[in-house]
Amino acid sequence: MTYHAPTTLDAALGALAEGRASILAGGTDFYPALGPGAPRGDVLDLSRIPELRGITRRDDGWRIGATTTWAEIAAAPLPPACHALQQAAREVGARQIQNVATIAGNLCNASPAADGVPPLLVLDAQVELVSVAGRRVLGLSDFILGPRKTALRPGEFLSAVLLPPLPEAASAFVKLGARRYLVISIAMVAALVELSGGRIRAARIAVGACSPVALRLHTLEKALENRALADLSDPGLIATDHLSPLAPIDDVRADAAYRREAVGQLIRRALLAAGGGHV
Repeated sequence: MTYHAPTTLDAALGALAEGRASILAGGTDFYPALGPGAPRGDVLDLSRIPELRGITRRDDGWRIGATTTWAEIAAAPLPPACHALQQAAREVGARQIQNVATIAGNLCNASPAADGVPPLLVLDAQVELVSVAGRRVLGLSDFILGPRKTALRPGEFLSAVLLPPLPEAASAFVKLGARRYLVISIAMVAALVELSGGRIRAARIAVGACSPVALRLHTLEKALENRALADLSDPGLIATDHLSPLAPIDDVRADAAYRREAVGQLIRRALLAAGGGHV
């Protein structure tokens, strides 16, 4: 086994091109997945590369480096549209985990219950992927293909998360678990709301832990346009058809019927919180 700890992006790409190495960023998913014993192959540690870390505002939006930690995201001076992302950042394990766990690790692990995915979906996030062959950009929904499955190619790693120019909107993240802290989600929702005169001009809603990959509910988003925020108290506003893209499962945390029932309530709470109402 060879442990690579490059300090430049070019060196990291060269090391990855030489052979198939496991990518290490924060390590909070990497090490538990090993089980007993040492890694059974080369390891490429990206944590010492400055250009892969940090949050930058640019003319075309925002860039979040791959090894930026959840603690850094939670503390960053981001606009209200990113509040759901920052709330999710505070839900990624304990504070000790948040101090080292990275945004890229959360996405590349591709868990259906990854806290960071729904907030990034409502921000229309893209991922930047690099290799010695060059750079390409994919929408987040095109990158995560299924449980533990991504669109990464051999010799490629995720270098940044890209956010387009953000709307004048606020967002919120709501998570349901068996307890308040340190829990894998039963269901979770991120909502982004643009208001005009007390009405919803536009809404974006993403649900996680209720399908193989987190999903935007585009039909529901369209149905909410021009509705008053007060209409969210109407129990018939969120119809069964609106939730039909979801495919919740029975597991040790909850059964499918409970998840489907709960997610409608979580959507209302997230929309109200994003819209400035009371949960």
